[in-house]
Amino acid sequence: MQLFFNSNISSEDTEIQFSKEESRHIVKVLRKTIDDELFITNGKGYLFKAKITLAGINKCLANIIETEYQEKEKYHIHLAVAPTKMNDRYEWFLEKATEIGIQEITPIICDHSERKTIKLDRFQKIIQSATKQSLRYHTPKLNQAILFKEFIKNHKGETCLIAHCEETKRQSLKHILSNTKSMNFTLLIGPEGDFSTKEINLALANNYQPVTLGNTRLRTETAAVVATHSIVYSLD
Repeated sequence: MQLFFNSNISSEDTEIQFSKEESRHIVKVLRKTIDDELFITNGKGYLFKAKITLAGINKCLANIIETEYQEKEKYHIHLAVAPTKMNDRYEWFLEKATEIGIQEITPIICDHSERKTIKLDRFQKIIQSATKQSLRYHTPKLNQAILFKEFIKNHKGETCLIAHCEETKRQSLKHILSNTKSMNFTLLIGPEGDFSTKEINLALANNYQPVTLGNTRLRTETAAVVATHSIVYSLD
């Protein structure tokens, strides 16, 4: 099944008009024509089955003939990840974490962050594309970038974790996952230079548990994908 994405469709709609870009792709590239069926999600849990009524390369219309709703996962995984020096690495994380099953992402600006500005629109497109590719009907929530200290101050979760590389007492993520019944996780992943000692202490003072993701040192984006997969795998 090929899935299209349109965040503006609601369960009450009976017709959808595709953008000029999508219309061209549907008609010119996919060679769809009148009465062919398409599947669309709005990223809010709905899958729409539609039949093409107008097949133009600049304007494609379809009638919605069937609507299906998929419940959200019972778990909630929120990763707060520092932007990487190279944007494509962060985009890789967004794509893979979306495919695996993350629910929420927040870019956090840390003391050692080399990149402190992000292109949120670009990141959102990566997530939407991965949502379509993986046939997910719920798009992960992407939050605005925020300073580390502001995130810690404002965010309260059920199980809050911070993955860092300092040689201090830490539990493995695997150990925590195997000894908790929690279904709600927030995990902090730092920049290439890791979190500062000040940031780690601030997190611990706000009830974040220090964790390690293994015996090797991982890049930011790799650590984030490993953590997402580990949590999803333990909960499925």
